[in-house]
Amino acid sequence: MNSILLSLALLTTSLDPLSVEEHLAYYKLYPETNEGKKALRHAWKLLGEGAGITIEKVETLPNIDIEAMVSLITRESYAPPPHLTPSQLAQFNKISAFLPNRKLKGASIWSKEDILALSDEEVDLSRALLIHQFEDRPSAKDDILQYEAILDLMALEIRARLPTWATDLEKIDMINRFIFEEKRYRFPPHSLYAKEIDLYTFLPSVLDSREGVCLGVSILYLTIAQRLGLSLEIITPPGHIYLRYKTPEGLINIETTARGINLPSETYLGINTRTLQQRTIKEVIALSFINQAAVAWEQGKHAETIKLYEKALPYLPKDSLLQMLLGLNYLFVGQIQKGRELLTPLKALTFDFSVSPETIPSDYLEGKTNVDGIKAVFTHVDETRDSVLHKLATMEKVIDKYPRFRAGLLQLAVCHLQLGHGTEALKVLEQYHAIDPHDATVEYYLAALYLERFDIPKAWLHFLQTEKLVSARQHNPKSLKPLKNALLSQSPSEI
Repeated sequence: MNSILLSLALLTTSLDPLSVEEHLAYYKLYPETNEGKKALRHAWKLLGEGAGITIEKVETLPNIDIEAMVSLITRESYAPPPHLTPSQLAQFNKISAFLPNRKLKGASIWSKEDILALSDEEVDLSRALLIHQFEDRPSAKDDILQYEAILDLMALEIRARLPTWATDLEKIDMINRFIFEEKRYRFPPHSLYAKEIDLYTFLPSVLDSREGVCLGVSILYLTIAQRLGLSLEIITPPGHIYLRYKTPEGLINIETTARGINLPSETYLGINTRTLQQRTIKEVIALSFINQAAVAWEQGKHAETIKLYEKALPYLPKDSLLQMLLGLNYLFVGQIQKGRELLTPLKALTFDFSVSPETIPSDYLEGKTNVDGIKAVFTHVDETRDSVLHKLATMEKVIDKYPRFRAGLLQLAVCHLQLGHGTEALKVLEQYHAIDPHDATVEYYLAALYLERFDIPKAWLHFLQTEKLVSARQHNPKSLKPLKNALLSQSPSEI
C-alpha cells in the first residue's frame, strides 16, 4: 500500500503545474485518492483564478457533476462532448464572466438582426457564428451555450498558463502551444476536406473533431483571442485566410494551417496577387457562408449556392468578387437579367488585390462565351489524372466554340501544364497573348515555357512584359526573381 501511495505521490510531481487538463486527467484516473482530490482542487484553482471564486464555493455548489466537466476538458477528439446541464452551464459562465469577450455587446444577443446592427468592434464572433449555425434548431440557445462553454474552458486553460500581466506576444505563443501542441488541432487530409470543406469550416465541427481548414481554425483562434483580449488582424489572400498581429517592430503572421508559424508576408503574394486584403470580424461571418457556397457550387447545387451568397451579402455588401460569384450563379439557374445586372458594373474591373483585370464578366457580356463556357471554367479538379483529363476535354469543346474566351484559354493551358503537355500549353497561351497581352499570369507562363525550350529572345520578351504589368500595379513579386536570374544566366543582356 505504501509503495502505491508513493508511486501516486511521485506521479503527482510530474504533472505540469499550469496544466488544467493534466490535473483533471489525473483526477479522472484516481478520483478516490487524496492525490486525485488535490489534483482536482488545483485544476479548479487554475480555472477560477481571477474570477473571484474560491475552491470551497466551487466544490459546494448543489447538483454539480464534476465528471461531466472533467470529461469536457479531457475528452479525445471525435468523442462527443458531454451535454452540460443548466446548472453546470451557469457555473462555467460564472467562472468565465471576467473574460474580455463578455464586455462585447455581441456576447449577449440572440438574433441575426442584432448581429447586423452591431459595429465590427462589438461583434462576439463565436456567438454570431453559432447563431447562424443553429438558427433552425428548437434547442438553438442551449446548443450555443454548450459550445461557448468549450471555448470558455479553452480560454481559461490558456489563461492559467499565462503570467498575470501577459503581453500579446505571450498570449499568441500560448494559444499556438495550446491549440496545436496540447490539443493537436490539425489540417484534415486532402481526401476529406476536398469533399467536405464546409464541415471543416463550421466552428462546432472544428471543436468536435479538432480538424479544420484555414478558415475553420482561424475562426477558432479568433474566438479564443477575443476571450483573452487579444486583437488580431484577419488577412485573406485569394483562397486562403491567416491571422496577423502588428507590433511596432513589424508584422507577425499566424499561419493556422501550419501550427501558427510566422511566414513572411511575401509568401502569400503571387504574380497576380499584389496586396493582401484585411477583413473585419463581420466579414469573417460572410466568409463562412462563402466557403459553404463553394461546396454547393462544386456539387452543382446553384440554387443553394445563391442562398448562401445572399446570406453573406449583408456582411460584405460592397465586395466585387462576391457580386461576381453571385451574378454567375444567377446565370447558371437561368436568372439571366439578375446575373447581367451584377456583372455589368464589373466589366473590365481589376480587383484591388490583383494585377490583371477580371475577364469573365467582359467576355460574357461581349458574347465571347456562354453560360456553359463559364460553368466549364469552374469544373472541379482533384488530385487524380482522370479529373484533369475530363476538364481538358470539356475546355477543348468550349474553346472550339468560343476561341476568344480568355478564362477558358487559361484553364485549358493549365490543364495541359498539369498533364505535362508543355507544347500544347505554349500554343494555347500564345493564342491568349494574341488576343490580350495584358495578363501577367499568362505572360509569366510564356516566359517560363520559352526558357525551358531555350528560346531566350521570346522568354525575355514575355518576362519584360510581365515585369511591366506588375510594375504598373506597384507590385514586385518574389517569384519573378528566380526566373530573371535563370534568364540572365542564359543571356546577360535583355534581348
